[in-house]
Formats: sequence, structure tokens, C-alpha cells
Amino acid sequence: MPELKNLGKITEYKYDYAPEFLEAIPNANSGRNYFVTLTSDEFTCLCPITHQPDYATIKIRYIPDAKLVESKSLKLYLTSFRNHGTFHEDVVNKIADDLIKLLEPRYLEVEGLFSVRGGISIVPFVNYGRDEFESVAKKILVERHG
Repeated sequence: MPELKNLGKITEYKYDYAPEFLEAIPNANSGRNYFVTLTSDEFTCLCPITHQPDYATIKIRYIPDAKLVESKSLKLYLTSFRNHGTFHEDVVNKIADDLIKLLEPRYLEVEGLFSVRGGISIVPFVNYGRDEFESVAKKILVERHG
């Protein structure tokens, strides 16, 4: 088991984008394809123009390879967006990029279900597939988002 920096320790929260919070743990079932779904319904960031808060449910779904994301580190990471100015589309891409870099998953998708502001809700979705899952990622993207 790797030495974890956050789990079981006193937490120092950061409220601006802090990818250093993310940590991985070994996947004891790496020989099998299975999905892990993580949902955060208390995600907050700031509009980079108006600095008004934006609220969302962030859904992360992935097929792990050798590593899993440690859930407390993910919570701290997502909380770090609290005072970060970013557009909705950038948020889901940044989360995907950071998790791909950390986990090297077989497949990953991130969806942001942002609350309505100004009469419009924005729901960005990004996915990624490695090796044989690249074609799966393309198929899912077309099926779900035409």
C-alpha cells in the first residue's frame, strides 16, 4: 500500500485548483474490466468573468487498470476548485486530464451537470479510451452526444 498523504490525517483544505491532492491506490482486481463510478453533487467553481459561483454534480466513471483514485484525495481535489475561475467545459476536461495522468485508466468519462444560470444549463462530457477502449470511447460519445 502506498504512503497516502491525506487519508486518516488532519485535512488542510485548499480552495484554488490543487491537482497535487490526487492520489492513487493499487487496484487488486486489475485483471478484470469493471466500472468505478464516483459522483460529487456538491461541486463548486467560479465563473472566470463574473466570479459568480457555479454549482454542479460531477460524475466520473472509469475502467481502472493498475490504479484506483483514493476517494478522500478526490474529494479534496474537487473542493480545490471552489475559488477557481474556470468555464464549465474546461472543468470537465481538466478533471479528465488529471485523472488520466494519475491513473492511466483503460477508459474514463467525466460529465458536469451544471445548475441553470441565466436560463441555460451546460452539461459538458468528455471521455477517453486507451488501446481497445479507444473505439468504445468513440462509440459512447456518438451514442450519448450524437
